[in-house]
Amino acid sequence: MTEATGIVGEFLALKDETDADILAMQCGDFYEFFADDAELVADELDLKVSQKSSHGSKYPMAGVPVDDLTPYVSALVERGYRVAVADQHETADGHAREITRVVTPGTHLATGDASAQHLAAVVRHDGGRGSEGDTYGLAVADVTTGRFQVTQLDDADVSAVLTELYTFSPAEVLPGPELRNDDEFLATLDERSDAAVSLHATESFAPGRARHRVREQFGAETLESVGIADDDAAIAAAGAVLSYVEETGVGTLAAVTRLQAYGARDHVALDATTQRNLELTETMQGDSAGSLFSTVDHTVTAAGGRLLKRWLQRPRRERGELVRRQSAVAALTREAMAREAIRETLADGYDLERLAARATSGSADARDLRAVRDTLVLLSEVADAVAETERLADSPLADVLSTVDREGAAALAAELDAALVEDPPGTVTQGGLFRRGYDDDLDELIDEHEAALEWLETLPDREKQKTGITHLSVDRNKTDGYYIQVGKSETDQVPDAYEEIKTLKNSKRYTIPELDERERDVLRLEERRHDMEHELFERLRERVADRAPLLQDVGRALAEVDCLASLSVHAVENDWTRPELTDDGTLDIEAGRHPVVEQTTEFVPNDLQMRPDDRDFLVVTGPNMSGKSTYMRQTALITLLAQTGSFVPARSATVGLVDGIYTRVGALDELAQGRSTFMVEMQELSNILHSATEDSLIILDEVGRGTATFDGISIAWAAVEYISTRIHAKTLFATHYHELTSLGESLSNVQNVHVAADERDGDVTFMRTVREGPTNRSYGVHVADLAGVPEPVVDRSREVLDRLRDDKAIEVRGADSGEEGTTQAVFDLSSGQFDGASADGGSDETDPVATDGAADQLDPATEDVLEELSELDVNETPPVELMAKVQEWQAELDET
Repeated sequence: MTEATGIVGEFLALKDETDADILAMQCGDFYEFFADDAELVADELDLKVSQKSSHGSKYPMAGVPVDDLTPYVSALVERGYRVAVADQHETADGHAREITRVVTPGTHLATGDASAQHLAAVVRHDGGRGSEGDTYGLAVADVTTGRFQVTQLDDADVSAVLTELYTFSPAEVLPGPELRNDDEFLATLDERSDAAVSLHATESFAPGRARHRVREQFGAETLESVGIADDDAAIAAAGAVLSYVEETGVGTLAAVTRLQAYGARDHVALDATTQRNLELTETMQGDSAGSLFSTVDHTVTAAGGRLLKRWLQRPRRERGELVRRQSAVAALTREAMAREAIRETLADGYDLERLAARATSGSADARDLRAVRDTLVLLSEVADAVAETERLADSPLADVLSTVDREGAAALAAELDAALVEDPPGTVTQGGLFRRGYDDDLDELIDEHEAALEWLETLPDREKQKTGITHLSVDRNKTDGYYIQVGKSETDQVPDAYEEIKTLKNSKRYTIPELDERERDVLRLEERRHDMEHELFERLRERVADRAPLLQDVGRALAEVDCLASLSVHAVENDWTRPELTDDGTLDIEAGRHPVVEQTTEFVPNDLQMRPDDRDFLVVTGPNMSGKSTYMRQTALITLLAQTGSFVPARSATVGLVDGIYTRVGALDELAQGRSTFMVEMQELSNILHSATEDSLIILDEVGRGTATFDGISIAWAAVEYISTRIHAKTLFATHYHELTSLGESLSNVQNVHVAADERDGDVTFMRTVREGPTNRSYGVHVADLAGVPEPVVDRSREVLDRLRDDKAIEVRGADSGEEGTTQAVFDLSSGQFDGASADGGSDETDPVATDGAADQLDPATEDVLEELSELDVNETPPVELMAKVQEWQAELDET
């Protein structure tokens, strides 16, 4: 193909300058895509493709109008593409084009989603000699609101930093130089996150450059003041994020005014598995409806909804902050009229954090600034409503509002109100933005412009009176400018001064010298007015951008009020109670309920008591479908809600603060990644056993069910021992292995509870009530019946079960083994195998005990296994390693 020239050649040259996936290049009133980009965009967005000739060759071409670019870019970015935008500008020689910005998933300002839009950078530094782990730095920015957070995890492993990363649900991740080639890290990130992964310049992560960039953005003393002056990994991540945002050209760095350093251990650890299992923000099916967030969300603002979601995904460990939130919620629950008045006021507001980012990026229009004004005035209304209600005035709710500069907010709101008309146009280049009295020079120019327009508006009446023509009008279009239009029936009456410029089917168009002169005056005045208004608007927008920290303060205060009010609404409507928070590890819940399930069914509440030393591990048994998983999940959710500062679904609750919540409540096959259900289960168990501490809450459901019975029991048994004797975390452990209930007799801190069932005349009723002690049956056959398994199978299952319980022989029906086509077998519970049976129902194998010397004649392989077993310290061996050892022994014995 011949090298392209002209427009196509310019496009391809600009595309070579960027590493973006797609380039949109402005060509007059359109943004055009050429070559491969045109075909890709056409395929993704269903655009029509045409052909553009260049130097004897044809290239695919697609385009969108200039004013419609944003939604198309949004659609491409949501699909994970990075889109470069080349704008056209006038020069002395005509015009030129250059790339002005690159829109990426983490730097997209025009998102239609109210959720946070996080861009994250992750850096790993070698932990050094004697360190068990590495040092990780994490920086997270939301360019749509200006939030910027950093943390450093010392002596950590990759699972710890991924857990921290997951809580932000980033749209885009920048891995540092040490991680971008780490296949395991990238694969895990890809499996557990929807984030786009982008490679940023290695030098941007360099410690010296990053430190300089952070100080340049936030101030020379900021690193020391926030306590991260020595945290090189965190600083490297922060510098990389700032560099990336600057290079993309989105123009929001001015809104990033504060560096918030936090300790990862300030929050409750919630890994991706736990967030998914507890369905915090979406269900296991990927739907928002039915999640915890959608259930408790009564916020009336976008910022309030973002904050509530952040509270749920990042529960706090600091009791003082949680008590502060609780007290504010409690006050709001008791002042219904004031609460609803506040919420009604808040509902009239806009997203100040995002408006601040739009102002600093230069993308805010007059309607955006008017929205800033309309929201700033709400601050005083909300603050007055709080101050006028004694209980609210004495609560922490008043403190939320007291930290904001109310006078500054009122002054900025007044300035915007004095400047902008109530309903400004959507564009800032066509005039009509400002009120009279805002600028004297503008007022004088407007007077001239309106006088010229008035002359044009009255021209038809004057011409009708002068000529006697009745069908005469004055209008304007882009082609003819201003003109006089006369109906054809009266064209013979037009004066000689009328100069015909166009003939239409039913009329003719004319102009006159005075009209031409007035048109030139109007166009000149329009241009001057538009230029002056645009200049005044840009100055006003810059002043608003300079006050971005104020807008962010007001926006965050109103969001917190909205969030606290939302929690109080849900508490009142659902009879939730304020939990008592302690540091002693106690978990005492009276009549607890599942916060989501109670919305759709008549829920049976249950109690739960856990305390250190003698009752911190509960083995939960009971039938399938009886409610074991719901009982355990509600315990985790009540704990989580308590550590967001919320009330909880219970009659009363005492919650000992936890440092992490870890769950394993079922797994899906991940065959595409080469991982079966059992492998996923074991990996999740391994993560829990390595991560949990004595201050954690662990929820385990059916450990070991994905493998052979004896393997599963062994793993579950060992896991119970390891957690209860080594970790000492509060643990709920649901199982169908009734053998595990005996551990309650030998381990003092392990107790048994069960979900009750009532069986009468063969009919089983699940009571949904949790009682002390182990269950005595699993009722699996009854569940099969409920599930609609064919009746012959269910009936036969009952027969087999009865004979197994009585150690009787079972006829294997349909087998080719005799005249009646049946074979009898006995299931040996000690070996987990079926033995052949004689005609009278007894075993036809020789009793090994009666065989002289048989017990003493062991083959060498068996003796080796027994020797290894005798030397193994079960208490010091992790469960997963123990399982592998058992499987190895089984293989050795199978070969003998």
